[in-house]
Amino acid sequence: MATEIATMKKNTGGPAMTSESPWRMAVRRFNRNKLALGGLIILVLMFLICFLGPFFSPYNLYDYSLVDKNLPPSPKHWFGTDKLGRDILLRVMLAGRISLLVGIVATVITVVIGGTLGALAGFYRKSVDTIIMRIADIFLSLPTLPILIILGAVMSDLKVSPGSRIYFLMFIIGALSWTTLARLVRGQILTLREQEFMLATEALGLKDRRKIFRHLLPNTVPIIIVTATLSVASAILYESSMSFLGLGVVPPTPSWGNLIADANNLIDFRKRPWLWIPPGMCILITTVAINLIGDGLRDALDPKMKR
Repeated sequence: MATEIATMKKNTGGPAMTSESPWRMAVRRFNRNKLALGGLIILVLMFLICFLGPFFSPYNLYDYSLVDKNLPPSPKHWFGTDKLGRDILLRVMLAGRISLLVGIVATVITVVIGGTLGALAGFYRKSVDTIIMRIADIFLSLPTLPILIILGAVMSDLKVSPGSRIYFLMFIIGALSWTTLARLVRGQILTLREQEFMLATEALGLKDRRKIFRHLLPNTVPIIIVTATLSVASAILYESSMSFLGLGVVPPTPSWGNLIADANNLIDFRKRPWLWIPPGMCILITTVAINLIGDGLRDALDPKMKR
């Protein structure tokens, strides 16, 4: 093989032409998208600040100081303090951990449910496809945010502990958001199952489980990645909305939503903007960055964008 390559170089007067893998081409197209790269850099910085920043803070989450309450931003407290004298910067970073974690775990649940059901519907078709798609239609007809608010109120009535509410919230958001991904995966599977490589799996006598999870689903990874990326932003917004209403993550556990809710009166809203602007800006910056990444991934992984 080395001799053949050397001969080819000699005959052509340069290096041998090599084919580029689809993933390498996708990375190259993504790197050309400056907005997507900017979103990726911002998101990485947000993760680093939220998950590593609290270790460098001189304050503690449960440090109260009524003497220092409602202080404006200063060299001692960069983002000011709240009505209990707690450092806003520390609480924003810790809240970011919760909000980002809820978004990621809820998206993983969405991918598992939506990817599996979509693959089953596209592969088996007929009655299986009909049942799964009708269930998806029912879920699509439900208004997501009102349902989340109702379930949050139920958890409040049942006096679910703040720690447990986070896990329930992750599952509920993920379980209500799988329908779009399931439809997209189903459409891809319907196309893929008619291609030649699936005829080879039939000839080899492979089991249905191996056909679906080893040969079909891996070919839907690009569309799953794009949809999952955009779903993270939606999950963060759902969590923030519920926490703002007092039905999601509840104190003493901080999240970006319930930090904004601390400015729940006109005096705080007008005279103490440091209470709600930092968490609000974090939600805005994070969701915009994630959407920029999602758009960049869509353009990079879409085969029709190849030149």
